[in-house]
Amino acid sequence: MTSDTNALFTQLTHPNPNLRERAMVQLAENRDEDTIGRLIEMVKEENVDIRRPAVKALGVIGPDAIVPIVSLLESSDNSTIQTSCVKALAQVAVNHGPDAFPEEGVDGLKLALNHPNQLVNITAVMALGAVGSPMLELLVDTLKTTENVALGVSIINALASMGDARATEVLTQLANDESADTYIRESATNALPRLEQTIQYSAGNS
Repeated sequence: MTSDTNALFTQLTHPNPNLRERAMVQLAENRDEDTIGRLIEMVKEENVDIRRPAVKALGVIGPDAIVPIVSLLESSDNSTIQTSCVKALAQVAVNHGPDAFPEEGVDGLKLALNHPNQLVNITAVMALGAVGSPMLELLVDTLKTTENVALGVSIINALASMGDARATEVLTQLANDESADTYIRESATNALPRLEQTIQYSAGNS
């Protein structure tokens, strides 16, 4: 670990967000064999000002960080750390796109989706939404089987944001299902116009 690298890690927690962002990019571009491991250790910290930039930096690094992130997700019994791992996976998807998101990352998000802690599983929904259309079937299957209303609403919102036309039928059926939870039906009804807007926006930018 060089002095320059140490300086970048120090800069990673600087109060100035521009300096933090610059450090993330430089760490990703000039990383060595210790960089990802050191960031993973930062994710374990209780201090959110240390943990959050490490999560974002792992997202900038991308697919190479997936396996260590998932390993920590699986081995930790701390829901805060697990949530941070899921956020890091989401950052990888946002920064590098679904095509760069490996199967190990999907497996990690599936694990988090079934986690008993609501913060972990709802964060997993957000991450799966960030991966995008390849995760639609997994989200729909979970939506159909879960009895967790909060999780169901999160999935509905994720589907509305994905801009995948296949979600239209799913949300329409749910909105018209009189046996469904009232809040779920209302959420599906409200999500349909947002989904349509997202589809139109995506079509206009394709």
